[in-house]
Amino acid sequence: MRRRLALLVAAAMALVLTAFLLPLALLIQTVAAERAVGAATTEAQALVPVIATGDRQALELGVQEAAARSGQPFTVFLPDGAVVGTPAPRTNGVRLAALGNSITVARDDGREILIAVGLAHGTTVIRTVVPSAELRHGVPQAWLILALLGIVLLGAGIAVADRLARTIVREITGLAGVSHRLADGALEARADVTGPPEVRAVAGALNHLAERIQHLVRAEREAVADLSHRLRTPLTALRLEAEALADPQEAQRVGEQVAAVNRAVTDLIEGARRRGSGPGSCDAAEVVAERAAFWHALAEDEQRVMTVVPSAGPLPVAVGRGDLSACLDALLGNVFSHTPPGTAFTVRLAARPGGAVLTVADEGPGFGGGDPTRRGASGAGSSGLGLDIVRQTARTSGGRLTIGDAMPHGALVTVELGAAATLGAR
Repeated sequence: MRRRLALLVAAAMALVLTAFLLPLALLIQTVAAERAVGAATTEAQALVPVIATGDRQALELGVQEAAARSGQPFTVFLPDGAVVGTPAPRTNGVRLAALGNSITVARDDGREILIAVGLAHGTTVIRTVVPSAELRHGVPQAWLILALLGIVLLGAGIAVADRLARTIVREITGLAGVSHRLADGALEARADVTGPPEVRAVAGALNHLAERIQHLVRAEREAVADLSHRLRTPLTALRLEAEALADPQEAQRVGEQVAAVNRAVTDLIEGARRRGSGPGSCDAAEVVAERAAFWHALAEDEQRVMTVVPSAGPLPVAVGRGDLSACLDALLGNVFSHTPPGTAFTVRLAARPGGAVLTVADEGPGFGGGDPTRRGASGAGSSGLGLDIVRQTARTSGGRLTIGDAMPHGALVTVELGAAATLGAR
């Protein structure tokens, strides 16, 4: 923006300076030429009284003195055909002036000044030539001064415009910084309402938007917390029912499922509370091992071959523990939901520069057409939120989600997770 403003000011000032300095330069050239012609004409007219006396010797002396003062040749053409001063041919201009008209003739090498002096016995013509160099005397220097003046004015204008633009850009850069802070989750960030009226209006609108976002996030947290609190009552009742089962093993299995649901609800509440405060961190190796053990029992019930290729921990990633658990549960839940019983699958976790890579591959029918990550889209009657949750988790951590086909057949989901500097408890 600063560059554009500087170019705009430079273009405008260049036009103004051109419109001002060009006529002034032409005027200086005209004044210099008129000054030189005027000085030569004055010298020539000084010979008129001497010509009127009719003294040939005095006339010759006067012509020599005029030529010495002006540095220009002077020639006097007398009516009898005699020539006094610097020899010169009788040009057409001389013949025309001999008719009684004082004239100035433009020549390639300068200007020819002819003054007619009428006497009783005829017309005498005084001739001198002002060379082109004399006509332009001092003009190049004056033009150089004008050019330097124009450059100085142009530079000063650009400097002033850049200073003003820097003030405006500083305000706009501040607004951009606030918007980036809001995007990073700092919902308390507010812009300073300063600067030009337009910038103040944008700052006010940005602050209003930030307040609205903060209000919506707060309302969402309250709604999630309220919904989660309502779920605890039936979960408590379900846990009591599980404890009342006659078979201890069945009671333990159902109780573990209820505890897992309870943990998921707790993670949901904590995730809603910390939303907007940035991603958490956890040990991906520990979380993957824990969730793989949870799903292993169900895989045995459906006679699925579950292969887990863990990574040597700890492997810190920029994802909260609950979010990574939900991500892996969504991937494995898709395997159980969209592949027939007995379908083998593999869970692999590996380190990569800048984070970790989690892959889930199965030997099922694979993905059909369309975008399986589109939120709410499902070809198997589910909610269509699983892969979107995975994609959001990967993006939040600084990674990405890739979906493809496994070899020789099946689905392959690759989740790249960003690295965390330290392990957190979330």
